[in-house]
Amino acid sequence: MPSVTASAPGKLMLFGEHAVVYGHPCIVTAVSKRMRVRVGFNGKGAIVVHAPQMGLVNYHKRITDLGKQEVPKPVRFIELLVKNFSRTYGLKRGLDIVTESEFSSDYGFGSSAAVSAALAFGITELLSMKLTKKELFDLCYMTVLDAQGVGSGFDVASAIYGGTLYFVGGGTVVQRIRAPKLSLIVGYTGVKADTPTLVRQVAEQRRRDRKRVDQLFRKIAWVVRAGRIAVEKGDFEALGRLMNHNQTLLAELGVSSEELDRLIQASRRAGALGAKLSGAGGGDCMIALVDSAHRKAVLKAVAEADGQVLSVSVGAKGVGNGIS
Repeated sequence: MPSVTASAPGKLMLFGEHAVVYGHPCIVTAVSKRMRVRVGFNGKGAIVVHAPQMGLVNYHKRITDLGKQEVPKPVRFIELLVKNFSRTYGLKRGLDIVTESEFSSDYGFGSSAAVSAALAFGITELLSMKLTKKELFDLCYMTVLDAQGVGSGFDVASAIYGGTLYFVGGGTVVQRIRAPKLSLIVGYTGVKADTPTLVRQVAEQRRRDRKRVDQLFRKIAWVVRAGRIAVEKGDFEALGRLMNHNQTLLAELGVSSEELDRLIQASRRAGALGAKLSGAGGGDCMIALVDSAHRKAVLKAVAEADGQVLSVSVGAKGVGNGIS
């Protein structure tokens, strides 16, 4: 039977972590590493998932049973996306689904959002449907909330729209930023973060001391707005200072870590214009903004501080059919 292949990019958060969950803006950018999904009809009335990088080989479940009983973590977003597509648009046929990622799910690049976006787009192509980006976003964001209970949707927006975005929670604002090419170094700490747990920990902090946490969120929101201006002007010196300030606020929020701090400080000492964690914190990746004169020194510093340098570029295209 015929099949189609779709792909969606991973993401990096530039500014606004955690505050975005509470209605404040963030800036997120799509990265050049992509998630690919091949999908086709199988005539079995079931999904059959082959995702060897996630430890799944020929996972079967009938369309009528999707979301029922326990759903294994590696297939949760795939299964719930198909369930929501079926419920929203009347999909009743079985699907063969094969995934292949250019990046590890350990990195915090938003693999769950990327696979959801690529699969949703692939199904629409298979059915010769035309959904708007907003309709795709709503479908995938519903899946994120079903799968993990929390989330603002910025990673979904990045996977679907691509580029560099100014985003407000739930997709109430999604605006493309006119961004020059950003020279970023990405360092992986070697520690896989648990985003839902970190989001809930921040929520518990806010429950105990709402005034302090909300004040931090307001300061982060100011950094985001100032960061947008700096990005659009190409003012990299200001952008670096804002990255450092955002990191200070995130550390006050308690979401940085020893491993992140080590890579961030090493980057700054080597001449980075600015450096901060990217994402929920607790591990995963940090980013450093560099100029050409200091790029090699910062790359060396990150590696010598036990970081894994990841080769990616930013501002990549969003979800599409056969994008390379």
